[in-house]
Amino acid sequence: MEIIDENGNKQPQFTTQESKRVVAGVLAILFGSLGIHKFVLGYTKEGIIQIIISVVSCGILSIIGFIEGIIYLTKSDEEFVETYQNNQKGWF
Repeated sequence: MEIIDENGNKQPQFTTQESKRVVAGVLAILFGSLGIHKFVLGYTKEGIIQIIISVVSCGILSIIGFIEGIIYLTKSDEEFVETYQNNQKGWF
């Protein structure tokens, strides 16, 4: 995302947080059933729910983590930080 200064020049806008997009995305794809990506993002309650869902469904619903990983990796860093780190959107 870029902003335009008073002279009309484009300046990059930096976020104050480092994006965890790639780490969370890869962990969600590889270990989605364990909810590790939720813990990385600071969603402890959602991570525990993800583990319970996987155990109760015998792993069938671990596809949720895989889908979340794809969603995380298709977003830009700015969009990811705003949605999942700043606004704390826990699911999808």
